[in-house]
Parts: sequence; C-alpha cells; structure tokens
Amino acid sequence: MEIKEILPFLIPLIIIEFGLMFYVIRHILTHNTYKRGTRGIWLLITIIGCEFIGPILYLLLGKEEE
Repeated sequence: MEIKEILPFLIPLIIIEFGLMFYVIRHILTHNTYKRGTRGIWLLITIIGCEFIGPILYLLLGKEEE
C-alpha cells in the first residue's frame, strides 16, 4: 500500500487530532479547577497521549462542568 492511497484518510484525522488537542490545551490553560488531577498532570496526559486518547480523557474525566 502506497502513501498516496492512504493520504486522503490521514489528512482529516490529523486535522481533527490537532484541533482537538489545541482546544483541550487551551481549555486546560484557561481554567483553574478540574474534576480530578491538576493542570500539570492534564497537560502531560494531553501532550504525551496526543493520539486522541489524552484529549478525550481530559474531556471525560478532567473538565469541570461550567
């Protein structure tokens, strides 16, 4: 399988991944309270687990309801 064949599927996934990560990092940096953990822990989880898992974990477990 060549890269040209899978590129149309990868580009939207990459755009969604970086958009989600940007939103979550922005939210972490602008809010002071979290359901669980601290700002540093959520930044590490989001950046290290950037392949959708880190940002999704934050949205499910860390984001405080407004």
